[in-house]
Amino acid sequence: RPMGRVIEPLRQMGADIQGSAGHTLPITIRKVKHLHGIHYRLPVASAQLKSCLLLAGLFADADTCIEQPAPCRDHTERMLTAFGAEVSIDNGRICLRPGHPLRAVDVQIPADISSAAFFIVGALIAPGSEIVLPGVGVNPTRNAVLAILQAMGGHIRLSNERQVSGEPVADIHVGASQLRGIDIPAELVPNAIDEFPAIFIAAAAARGSTCLRGAAELRVKESDRIAAMSAGLGRLGIATEEFPDGLRIEGGKIGSGTINSHGDHRVAMAFAMAGLAAGGPVIVEACDNVATSFPDFAGLSRKAGLTIEVTGT
Repeated sequence: RPMGRVIEPLRQMGADIQGSAGHTLPITIRKVKHLHGIHYRLPVASAQLKSCLLLAGLFADADTCIEQPAPCRDHTERMLTAFGAEVSIDNGRICLRPGHPLRAVDVQIPADISSAAFFIVGALIAPGSEIVLPGVGVNPTRNAVLAILQAMGGHIRLSNERQVSGEPVADIHVGASQLRGIDIPAELVPNAIDEFPAIFIAAAAARGSTCLRGAAELRVKESDRIAAMSAGLGRLGIATEEFPDGLRIEGGKIGSGTINSHGDHRVAMAFAMAGLAAGGPVIVEACDNVATSFPDFAGLSRKAGLTIEVTGT
């Protein structure tokens, strides 16, 4: 993953950090006496970069202010506020004032919508399916996957909406649906960036063409997710067209085949769900990294009715 965009603003704050020649891991960090507050505009809408700077800002000598080019997930701002940090948010600008002691609080963590997305898509494409996913976080900076799938004709509704530890939570009801291809609205892309492998499987099962643009960030995840998903869909008989910042998918009949997940947990789980609509077995290779975000994915999938077998180590 690219580390340069993390290293550069931390150096502006006074950190002593050295990366590799290609600005990737490994990196070397040396202790410094002081960090300085900075005003920084994110080059991309990255919650990980934003969180890095906010955490560093807790130990700076002045305010750290961050401007976002587009909204991105705000879990860190919510959590820091709950722990007593002084965080202000105004029209996409987040400022953290250091010097406020943090306090211990009890936190209940909602179910992860990125993990839920695979089962949402699975239920949408498997004939006769109907599931309820209880207590899923539906933070407005994370729930664009629901809006995209609903725009494709997905039968998705929320109930029991509530707040848990400062985060909005709901039960998500999903039923099998006849999906249709869409042009994914650009404004929804940043807040669904991690869910696109699952969304691509929904697009493969939909009628017509689905087009995603403005998602170049997918190329620098655990794998190049645009290339990995395009290649995998091609192995299953689905036509795609790659762009530097996106993918066009022609929905059709999902076939059988062997997929290389390139060690990417989200690619692996997405193609596991593709098996629900496939004409034969879907074999996904290099799945060890599924444990990165969803250690019991296979077990929960079996409980939900998938015929799934894990081989090897």
